[in-house]
Amino acid sequence: MISAAIVPSTAAEQILSTRWPGQLAAVDIGSNSFRLEIAQLHQGRYRRLDYLKETVRLGGGLDGNGRLTEEAAARGLACLARFAQRLTGFEPWQVRAVATQTLREARNRDAFLARARTVLGQPIEVISGREEARLIYAGVARLQPSPLPRLVVDIGGRSTELILGRGRKPLRAESFQVGSVSLSMKYFEGGRFTEAAFRAAQIAAGAELEEALEPFAPSHWAEALGSSGTVGAVSQLLAASRVTDGRITPPGLRWLMEQCLRAGHVDRLALPGLKEERRAVIAGGLSILYTLAVHFGIEVLQPARGALRQGVIFDLEERLQAAAHEADGHDIRDASVRELQRRFIVDTGQAERVRSIAECFHDSVQPRASHDARRELQWACALHEVGMMVSHHDHHRHSAYVLAHVDAAGFSQSQQRRLAELVLAQRGGLRKVEAALSQADFAWQVMCLRLATIKCHARGGVDAGALKLRQSGGVATLSLPAGWADANPRTLHLLNEEVAAWERGGPLSLELKR
Repeated sequence: MISAAIVPSTAAEQILSTRWPGQLAAVDIGSNSFRLEIAQLHQGRYRRLDYLKETVRLGGGLDGNGRLTEEAAARGLACLARFAQRLTGFEPWQVRAVATQTLREARNRDAFLARARTVLGQPIEVISGREEARLIYAGVARLQPSPLPRLVVDIGGRSTELILGRGRKPLRAESFQVGSVSLSMKYFEGGRFTEAAFRAAQIAAGAELEEALEPFAPSHWAEALGSSGTVGAVSQLLAASRVTDGRITPPGLRWLMEQCLRAGHVDRLALPGLKEERRAVIAGGLSILYTLAVHFGIEVLQPARGALRQGVIFDLEERLQAAAHEADGHDIRDASVRELQRRFIVDTGQAERVRSIAECFHDSVQPRASHDARRELQWACALHEVGMMVSHHDHHRHSAYVLAHVDAAGFSQSQQRRLAELVLAQRGGLRKVEAALSQADFAWQVMCLRLATIKCHARGGVDAGALKLRQSGGVATLSLPAGWADANPRTLHLLNEEVAAWERGGPLSLELKR
């Protein structure tokens, strides 16, 4: 489990704890490009301070077995090393690094992420496609506000995101596994442009996007905006050749494809405004854009100001505000947890009882735990029984599966895997999470959750202060008040079994003191 950064609880503490007060940074590890954006937010106004971008083509480095090649990994690590130099002096809570489709797919992603974290000096979160889409919309909605219902399109290297929204609220967000890098590599091999290749690429893009035709139909939006690299590059090409004023239209796209066909090869394509790093992937991007324009009725696609990296910074700011002012702050992850409780008909009374006990234990044995570690335990308590919707038998396994695979706004895939492991460990043997238990903070979270579920097993009212948990090194002592054991023989039986469980397979020891 990745240890969480300690978040200063007040604005004053934040200013004193960092060399760069008021600054936030986002690292976007994309399939085509890596980006670093540093910005300041003051009274809702966004001010970019620095922006670095490198074409890495990580998505082009997946081999036939879905593994990231060493050559591609080396390009990515070299770029992250340069980003790390720029981030010198930033505290961990000021930076959020996210990775998208290529690392969602790569079978050896964990090995790469471990190396990348060492190089960058920051944890890297692999986010789901829908979470990527939500953050893209957040960036666009904040930097280019509008009351109109809108469609936002983002074509990346290996995925395309479509988002419907109004104001700051995304109404529907989806991600599709088709992008400019993957399509260019498959259908324009060797950089050759042919009518057959464009036709095949458009058919492939259409097949992937077909399920979105109805939910993203023109009747649902009044304006269409395009975010990030592909749209920006095509907009610049059209403007530089004076085909349009930068707006992307079906005739403009047809004109660009005609120029590609006349050139016949990517090396012979001579267009004003064509950047070298876009040359190899322009055909795949044009194929997706034309498919969207024709099949989704997009007569005009306007370049948007915001993108994923700005959405990450806005989201990071909200998290920091929520941490500093828990009563007034807004963390979208809390809303996601409540929605999952509703969807899976969780007994919220029981979840709250377990939370109160687990928090009390955790505060006693881990008083210096990070804010995020405490939040993780709270979320695990809130969702530890979502698997009951599937079956009471082995519900902890069902709960873990749901949490590892469900789309939950605000959570990265790595965060969801940590919660899934924590929930999986709530009962039964400990060997199933043996690797994660080697990390002390996770082991203490597990012990507190397990003891809380035992204390609340009768699903009735509980006294959070009745049992006291203390720790000395790797030994936890649970003190039972006088007469408690005689009054609660069934709970005592379960506690004795818990002592044995930690003796058999845990890095910690548990003792009962009467």
